[in-house]
Amino acid sequence: MSRIGVKPIPVPTAVTVKVVGQDVTVSGPKGSSTWQFPSTASVSFDEGSRRVQVTRKDETKQSKANHGLTRALIANMVLGVFAGFEKRLQIFGTGYNCKLVGRVLHLNIGFSGRRRGLGSQFEVPVPEALEVVIEREAARGDNEPAQLLIKGYDKQQVGEFAAEIRALRKTDPYKGKGIRYEGEVIRRKQGKAMAGST
Repeated sequence: MSRIGVKPIPVPTAVTVKVVGQDVTVSGPKGSSTWQFPSTASVSFDEGSRRVQVTRKDETKQSKANHGLTRALIANMVLGVFAGFEKRLQIFGTGYNCKLVGRVLHLNIGFSGRRRGLGSQFEVPVPEALEVVIEREAARGDNEPAQLLIKGYDKQQVGEFAAEIRALRKTDPYKGKGIRYEGEVIRRKQGKAMAGST
């Protein structure tokens, strides 16, 4: 028996759940999300107790795996449309910065225009379902990193976009420059000593 799958999912009063065939649609203050769950699972919503219950149709290995997965994804949908998800990124480095122009995120992260063909910045369009907030722009002579917040109701989309931004300039383990998640610990490496030094 799946320890995750058998747990009912509580649904806040501000959220509506509709199950039609193998499609489950969850709507709330932050947005609306639809997902087609596997045929090995069964999903029901009880209006009285305001709980979603996920069961499996048989005891095969795949059904057991899908049981917990289905419950976890629907729980994320409920939480996402009600409270939303967010990822915070920090940009470390002298002259490194970020700004938002319309729905395009501009990143100045140390690459020359000749090398990248993009001028001094990356220009990354923000997906429609997401919101990006620039919480802090790096000021000249300031040691504080630039900081941006990615928000949305789809946990997977928030995580993927944050990972895409982070991958543009992974943190250098020697100088610490680059993009990292808030609270991420970077293992710093010791630089090589000069040859022949005592």
